[in-house]
Amino acid sequence: MMEKRAPDSQLHSFFHDVIRQSFRQLGIYDSTVTRYMADVLTDFAKSENLYRMRSRKGKRMDSVVEILSEQPSAPVDETQVLKERSLRKYLGDYALFMSGIFRNHVEGKGFLNYYIEEGSRSYWTVSELDLSLYRTGFILFQELSKKFEYYSGALDYTRKAYFAAEPGEDPFAGFLRQIEGWMKVNLTEN
Repeated sequence: MMEKRAPDSQLHSFFHDVIRQSFRQLGIYDSTVTRYMADVLTDFAKSENLYRMRSRKGKRMDSVVEILSEQPSAPVDETQVLKERSLRKYLGDYALFMSGIFRNHVEGKGFLNYYIEEGSRSYWTVSELDLSLYRTGFILFQELSKKFEYYSGALDYTRKAYFAAEPGEDPFAGFLRQIEGWMKVNLTEN
């Protein structure tokens, strides 16, 4: 039996509302950043998007170190520049998502500082590539780079405030429970 999925726009709206509310509690009023965070959560709500990077042997890569170790170094032509931008954007998003929503997991493995540094570096690279390609979004990625740790902490706060696991429960369960509850409510309304 096929499982019904909520359209991405409804899921995005859910994440946007939660992030906007939690970020306002923290004094963050930047609507562009809030919308972008909702984009990242919506995208990574699907595990195939979260773990889209594969090794040369086809193994799912689930750490920044693995992803960076598999990639070629310097881009030469525009196609390679676009691939580098895509990789760096994904790395920034992945590091932000993991260090924010799954901070305890990343911290427990001893990767938190590395994810924060690499996420910031990746977003800065995206901003530089966007600038060289005459793309307008470079300012957002500069902001995300400069305040990466701050935004990662804001996502951690959002998780604690809105997606908290019950005592003794798997830390991913609270997040999944909220999403599943939202999907049940919104799918019955359609």
